[in-house]
Amino acid sequence: MTRFSNDLVCTRFSTTLGDMIATASDKGLVGLWFHDQKHLPEQLSPDLPSPIWPTDDQHPVLQKARQQIREFFAGTRSEFDLPFDLSAGTPFQQSVWQALLGIPKGKTTTYGALARSLGKAQAMRAVGAAVGRNPLSLAVPCHRVLGQDGSLTGYAGGLHRKTALLQLEGALSPALSKN
Repeated sequence: MTRFSNDLVCTRFSTTLGDMIATASDKGLVGLWFHDQKHLPEQLSPDLPSPIWPTDDQHPVLQKARQQIREFFAGTRSEFDLPFDLSAGTPFQQSVWQALLGIPKGKTTTYGALARSLGKAQAMRAVGAAVGRNPLSLAVPCHRVLGQDGSLTGYAGGLHRKTALLQLEGALSPALSKN
């Protein structure tokens, strides 16, 4: 289970695919979510009377994250050069998230191939669940993981965003995305 500290700071900003929320600790970027995606931390629940994480638009990691995300959407950045703090995940989740970092821009893999690369061939569902709980959308490229048959499945930010991200990266032609 993913557990986030209450000692984080956050910022909110807009992208071409919707508003995002980024959080950071003193160790690095902890979270990067679309505001309406599945699996948002409870600290970001819209039902809370006030945010648990204070806003800090001047935090250096959050400033750098916003800049790099702008560059990513402009097509001038393929990888993120940020310190990541993945400590909210279990050791297994962290290993899956680290493996996602090895999928280059413009390439995709499947949940099965990812499980095999981790030496956990029989744990495809657990790998899929860890991919789905990735707290660093875009930066840790979970959108590059496809179903066994190459189908677009399971993206917490929505399949419309997964499609757009893969098209932006050149991993999916517009014609294929209509299937």
